[in-house]
Amino acid sequence: QAYKIFGAHFETYEGKKGVRFTTYAPNAKSAQVIGEFNDWGKTPCYMEKYNNGGIYTVFVEGVKEFDMYKFKFETPQGDMIEKADPYAYFSELRPGTASKVYNMEGYRWHDSKWLKNRTKNYDRPLNIYEASLGSWKMKHESEGEGDEGEYYSYEELIDQIIPYVKKMGYTHLEVMPLTEFPFDGSWGYQATGFYSATSRYGQPKQLMKFIDACHNEGIGVIMDFVPAHFVKDAHGLHMYDGGFVYDYNDYNRRYSPWDSVYFDLGKNEVRSSVEFFATYYHIDGFRFDAVSNLIYYEGNKNLGENIGAMEWMKRLNGHMSGYHPTVMMIAEDSTDYPGVTKPVGEHGLGFDYKWDLGWMNDTLKYFQEDPVYRQYDSRFITFSMAYFYSERFLLEFSHDEVVHGKATIINKMWGLHGDKLAQVKALYVYMMLHPGKKLNFMGNELAEYKEWDENVLLGPAPTIQNVHKGDIIKAMENDGDVGRETAPREYEVVEVYKRTVLTRDWKTGFRRCFSYGDLLTMKIERQDPRAESIKEKRTQEGYNQSTEASRKYRRKKRIEKH
Repeated sequence: QAYKIFGAHFETYEGKKGVRFTTYAPNAKSAQVIGEFNDWGKTPCYMEKYNNGGIYTVFVEGVKEFDMYKFKFETPQGDMIEKADPYAYFSELRPGTASKVYNMEGYRWHDSKWLKNRTKNYDRPLNIYEASLGSWKMKHESEGEGDEGEYYSYEELIDQIIPYVKKMGYTHLEVMPLTEFPFDGSWGYQATGFYSATSRYGQPKQLMKFIDACHNEGIGVIMDFVPAHFVKDAHGLHMYDGGFVYDYNDYNRRYSPWDSVYFDLGKNEVRSSVEFFATYYHIDGFRFDAVSNLIYYEGNKNLGENIGAMEWMKRLNGHMSGYHPTVMMIAEDSTDYPGVTKPVGEHGLGFDYKWDLGWMNDTLKYFQEDPVYRQYDSRFITFSMAYFYSERFLLEFSHDEVVHGKATIINKMWGLHGDKLAQVKALYVYMMLHPGKKLNFMGNELAEYKEWDENVLLGPAPTIQNVHKGDIIKAMENDGDVGRETAPREYEVVEVYKRTVLTRDWKTGFRRCFSYGDLLTMKIERQDPRAESIKEKRTQEGYNQSTEASRKYRRKKRIEKH
């Protein structure tokens, strides 16, 4: 509960009303608060060092709610740097980077019945709809560089997303990170303000109203939380006071593969905002991102266990089980580390649920295969039951599976459009009948072919209009038999449907179906009628191979492989 001391708090001091600013900067030679109230430092407002412990504090009379401010430090090297408040409750809308004074008190909640009956859902259905509030619906989409689009506010979303979630039979809405972040393309997973609800969608009390409305409609709210790392931006936590307050002193531990900075969770200075969001926003659960990076350094077992981070998780989960015993703690963990969902007292990490990423990967592999070959890979669909009761698992098809060229859920299915639709229905039925809680990302239920884009609202993929019979498609393919990428192949378009095209390989005669999403990354060339005879000659030998002969050959290669 460090947030009760640090940050900006309204108070009356010596009969005067104003705001007390407090920050922890043990490496700074001096500290100031600058903001609209002192013309951004033109009238210096130095902070007093409290008890030589690295804490700086100052009371400023007359500061108003929503006033913007920053802390200004003199570093050990003599440089002057400006930083946003790590404990700020509200922040300036990006691209601005200032913190804002905000009074968190005063919202009148109406969800006492919900909170009284809330549990961790061990013996209740838990069906989660994961969504990005910014792109589930938009007032208008981004139109390119310099235009971020226009979002609906927290309050405006009340009458839109809540009825939909309820109608579709979900029990909880999981929102992607709402802690303040500078870059839209990070989706909130590279944050700066861990106590500040993002200003993209409105003010903190508007978020409270949104969550209150969810609870009154019987919908719980889970928030993605990113404890492993933070952005390198100059106004953020990296080298906060010129030294390494929140990050690792060791350079080799400090930076992540995402061009961000790892928290050194073994330091006492690093505190979590989870308890804050549970208290002030009545959040019903937290999904911890990248837990593998908290268990092992960089998520790599060969680098050893991250003892400091694991002790931090145990301490946090133990605290939450005592102060907020009905709030769910969910781990997104890709490791085989045992006891993730065991209580801390039983030498576990203390989470309530763990994402079953193994089930997700195996299941999607199975449904991607031609049905002819599935009989040889039944392990993909059965193996989960060999380990399932070792943890409390949650089955998920999350946002991670429909971005970065991985293809959407329906587009992972084998076959033509009709085949894909039938199989994606079977996939979801299988998921619902399998033991474990459930999560699906927005758009999965719409059978979308286009991958999720934070700048584009949800909706069906356009029909294919730029491809015609006889066109040549060039694509880099992944050879399933040998597990590697092949050289670019040329396919001739045989038939064009609404959202898929049927092609044939010139050399082998194999037929292949591509979807709308696939075509976005391919080179399409118009066929030259004068070359028809040449093409026919090139393809005749391969095309004369029967489909059955082709399948026998691929089956033989597959058996040799296994």
